[in-house]
Amino acid sequence: MSNAPVILTNARLIDPATGRDGFGALRIENAVIADIAWGSFPQGPDGAEVVDCGGAVLAPGLIDMRAFVGEPGAEHRETFASLSAAAAAGGVTTILTMPDTSPVVDDPALVDYVLRRARDTAQVRIYPAAALTKGLAGHEMTEFGLLGEAGAIAFTDGARSVSNARVLRRALLYARDAGALLINHCEDGDLAGDGVMNEGEFATRLGLLGIPCEAETIPLERDMRLVRLTGGRYHAALVSCADSVEIIDRAKQAGLAVTCGVSINHLTLNENDIGDYRTFCKLSPPLRHEDERLAVIAALAAGTIDVIVSDHDPQDVETKRLPFAEAANGAVGVETMLSAALRLHHADAVPLVRLLHAMSTRPAEILGIPGGRLEIGGPADLVLFDPDMPYVLDKDDLHSRSKNTPFDEARLEGQVLRTYVGGACVHRLED
Repeated sequence: MSNAPVILTNARLIDPATGRDGFGALRIENAVIADIAWGSFPQGPDGAEVVDCGGAVLAPGLIDMRAFVGEPGAEHRETFASLSAAAAAGGVTTILTMPDTSPVVDDPALVDYVLRRARDTAQVRIYPAAALTKGLAGHEMTEFGLLGEAGAIAFTDGARSVSNARVLRRALLYARDAGALLINHCEDGDLAGDGVMNEGEFATRLGLLGIPCEAETIPLERDMRLVRLTGGRYHAALVSCADSVEIIDRAKQAGLAVTCGVSINHLTLNENDIGDYRTFCKLSPPLRHEDERLAVIAALAAGTIDVIVSDHDPQDVETKRLPFAEAANGAVGVETMLSAALRLHHADAVPLVRLLHAMSTRPAEILGIPGGRLEIGGPADLVLFDPDMPYVLDKDDLHSRSKNTPFDEARLEGQVLRTYVGGACVHRLED
């Protein structure tokens, strides 16, 4: 991490934690934010690097609460080095990685491995989530205490839903006493069955089996009752429809310790984007009807949905260049999360400060980690971006080892100019 003073001046400073938005300057020193000057552009100390931001937005670095990585076991899909390069290019300074690896991260030694590999090869901060059940099998809890001591900051079975209510109840009870966070992917596997996209008229026209919204809402409703029963802290990994939003809102109104996330894909795409069987748009949960998309956008704007995640899930050509029904779920997204989210800002659907709050401040609060705010003494994890700079995405330009982006050849607005982690510039847009 850099110790040389850096002055970022002539910037539009946005602190999503307080909602403050105005021009000013910021000084980085000894890997932390040393000073913030709202409304003025002071001269820096002798020897400081001065960066003229040209009026671009300077905000806390983004925190992504849901990203899958191939390492260990599937390094051809993604490594910590390639994931962190993609994250830095997208303004993401902190990532929570999922335990769906080979072997599964369900042992303290594997948590330690993730932390050591990330320390040695990653440019951004990596925090591991450990498996909630052994082998992600859904039958037996992992050792939360030992995994937490090793460095795991959350517990989840990643892309798998914990269907056994007794196991989840015990996990929530243990998590309550240990102060741990449980994250569950809500999907009723029996109800989803062999479905591959959202159930409805469009699926029928494509001749594909559908997955109803009830495959998400039924386990989510069950989980809320288990949270009420146990008093545990629970995060719904992904919500994608209006009924899920209603369930979460009701739980929050009842005072339950519940939060939820939504993927950038479900905020900016709908089932029609599958078009001519585009497998890069095959996701879990599936892309929904436009009415459902508008409902989750409204819930995000209102604060019912807490965080936006990339749901970064790299898949190689062998698993994506298949008939739609046979292709693997998942899309890369950590590098395009900010640009895609800015579509909502440009459409006046969600204010920019609210978007940044859901991608930085709120994730930091939920995970209990530093970051997500502009404050003196806080970590100098920052993103400098021009929200209006247009570009056309070429998947071959992505830093990820996998190129399965649903935004290939899409026209996007908003480019990351610089990314700082601990005061060190880990990404700079080439002039």
